[in-house]
Amino acid sequence: MEINKKTLRTIFLGAGGCILLYWLLHETERLGMLLAGIGKVLSPFMIGAAIAFILNVPMRAIERWIKGIKKAGLRRAVAILLTLVAVGLVLFVVFQLLIPQLVQTVESIADELPGFFNRIKDSITNFLQNNPSIMQWVQQYTDFENFDWSTLIQDAVSIVGNSASVIINGIIAAVGSLSVGIFNGILSFVFGIYCLARKEILARQGRRILYSILPEKASDETIRVLRLTNATFSNFISGQCLEAVILGSMFAICMSIFGFPYMPLVSVIIAVTALVPIVGAFVGCALGALFILVVNPVQAFWFIIMFLILQQIEGNLIYPKVVGTSIGLPGMWVLVAVAVGGDLMGVGGMLIMIPIASVGYTLLREFTNKRLAERGIPKEKLQDQPMEITSKIKEKHRSFKEKRKLKIAAKKQAKENKD
Repeated sequence: MEINKKTLRTIFLGAGGCILLYWLLHETERLGMLLAGIGKVLSPFMIGAAIAFILNVPMRAIERWIKGIKKAGLRRAVAILLTLVAVGLVLFVVFQLLIPQLVQTVESIADELPGFFNRIKDSITNFLQNNPSIMQWVQQYTDFENFDWSTLIQDAVSIVGNSASVIINGIIAAVGSLSVGIFNGILSFVFGIYCLARKEILARQGRRILYSILPEKASDETIRVLRLTNATFSNFISGQCLEAVILGSMFAICMSIFGFPYMPLVSVIIAVTALVPIVGAFVGCALGALFILVVNPVQAFWFIIMFLILQQIEGNLIYPKVVGTSIGLPGMWVLVAVAVGGDLMGVGGMLIMIPIASVGYTLLREFTNKRLAERGIPKEKLQDQPMEITSKIKEKHRSFKEKRKLKIAAKKQAKENKD
């Protein structure tokens, strides 16, 4: 083998790679600490980039709306300002509807709890009195007649009160801990605004770096995949927000028609939790049913029935059309992506795995179509039951039946000749 500069460089790179791989395999703890430190340093910028990506979705629509402003810099500044105002108004309305209703609901539930437990006690007592056999079994294993219901009710109310105080203390502690991350929050926000203001320049710089490192064909393919990913994530964000608004509105209308309590609170909770694909609405349903249960258990039951009906409508008609179609991913694979993403990364994984799966689904479909075209596979063979394969199977089956008949006839003839 000829020893030249290229060979020596390959040898040194291979040796360096082996040493690095050996270090990675034997120093996992240090590697984890190193990656954690790098992630901590870069996290404000990653969060800022995520903020810019999300805000870019409404900002593009606003820029098209104000295209009458000819000066590009002024149009961008106005678009960013209007985007921040619109997002701020949405958050203000959500919290204005959510927080006061939540406080009022918690106070109402605290007032209703003693009566709720008393109703449960009376229902259990009446049921046992109407069923002597069950009453006898209960008395055999428990001292039901001397059971101190008032102590149980007081303990239950105190547990709820203590839980509420723990939750409030946790919220206060969380708010206090936010002061530690104020600087990172400001840095992330400023970086996100900078990315929005100069997104074309940053994209152009990224393309220059990419073409300077990778071959032209690989760079073209990388840029195509990145553009597909950007479009898929943007469509998913807009589709998911629209789907949440539709579902929340459906619940608000139906709860108003049937006279369910806590309509504003429950509909907003379901709309917010519906941002988490598929499973989020069930969390909102559980919270809504819990609130209604304290006031009227029968209405809580009918609320769950109403939720199941609306969820079927939303899951089979609205979600596949609004979100599934917008990202080009069939409903079955949306469910698989949510399950895998939730198992790997929790709620965040549910949100990002659907667009990732959509990109993978699109790339796999393009690869499959390209390979089928290169191999010249006839379209007839790709049908549900290809004609050629079907005819060959039928012909083979017919030949087998004919041979079997001939064999049986031959045996019968041989037996007759013997007789």
